[in-house]
Amino acid sequence: MASEHYFSSSPETELKLRQIQVPLAGQTYELTTSNGIFSPERIDAGTQVLLANVPPAPPGGDILDLGCGWGPIALTLALESPHATIWAVDVNERALDLVRRNADRLGLHNVNAVKPEDVPSGVEFTGIRSNPPIRVGKDELHSMLSLWLPRLGSGSDAWLVVQKNLGSDSLHRWLEGSLPADFSVTRASTNKGYRVLRVRRR
Repeated sequence: MASEHYFSSSPETELKLRQIQVPLAGQTYELTTSNGIFSPERIDAGTQVLLANVPPAPPGGDILDLGCGWGPIALTLALESPHATIWAVDVNERALDLVRRNADRLGLHNVNAVKPEDVPSGVEFTGIRSNPPIRVGKDELHSMLSLWLPRLGSGSDAWLVVQKNLGSDSLHRWLEGSLPADFSVTRASTNKGYRVLRVRRR
């Protein structure tokens, strides 16, 4: 699979499902992935770093996984916060279908796997987790974060993981200069060449 396909809305390659064993929220599960999506063989290193370096998710409200892929972050959030509504958002229809399959497999009924335009405009998030698709390009990435981060509720946090050599420090500076005055941006941790950035709305 060419790397540029994972942020296509409808991958053109023939669907080939596969089963993988993955650790989520302290347990191992067998889940379904496929070709035509990001990191179908395993939970990618950046997402592993994010999940290992963030506090427990809020227990309730609406929580966003932005750029969800096949769902490791969204499924973890749903397992950890069964009373929250998890929005798994991606442009890739194949990835969204896999999130739905995997949520059903785990008996999770609090996951909404949808395209960006299908999230109601009035939803405000108690938390955001994201391994954002850096390779879509800087303009598209900035547009995406400018749209979603201001939907954080007061006193809520977004946690982003970005590879250091793919521009985490420049993204940090851009966020500081671009978000409204009631937002703060800090580097929460560095691990395996990745930065975890915390964006907080005061």
